[in-house]
Amino acid sequence: MVGFEAVASGTTGASEGFFAKIGAWLQSTQVPGQIQDVEVVALFTNPWFLVPFIALIGYLIWKQSFNELIIVGLLVIIWWLSGTEYMQTLVVDGQLQIKKVLPVLVGASAVLGFLIYLFFGRS
Repeated sequence: MVGFEAVASGTTGASEGFFAKIGAWLQSTQVPGQIQDVEVVALFTNPWFLVPFIALIGYLIWKQSFNELIIVGLLVIIWWLSGTEYMQTLVVDGQLQIKKVLPVLVGASAVLGFLIYLFFGRS
């Protein structure tokens, strides 16, 4: 019989085991650490990344999928912004800096509003 805590949290033993296996696999491959150690200059000079990325951009331009092209651009900008010094100082000594989080929330709201307009407002 499933315990009250498992029902209250929405998990059961089978799903906990499944997600634990995925988490253990991700930790064994060290993917989170590799993502954190990516250097922008090294990435955009690496032909193994640059050729498929340029091919994707060229394909999106050829198909005239400008919505998807804008989304790819936004993802690259958000990825770049997440590595800036400003983002690194959002949490200092385990304390969230509210004065620094508010501009991030306003920017995220503006991007979300633009995406909603892009997909639903221009029809």
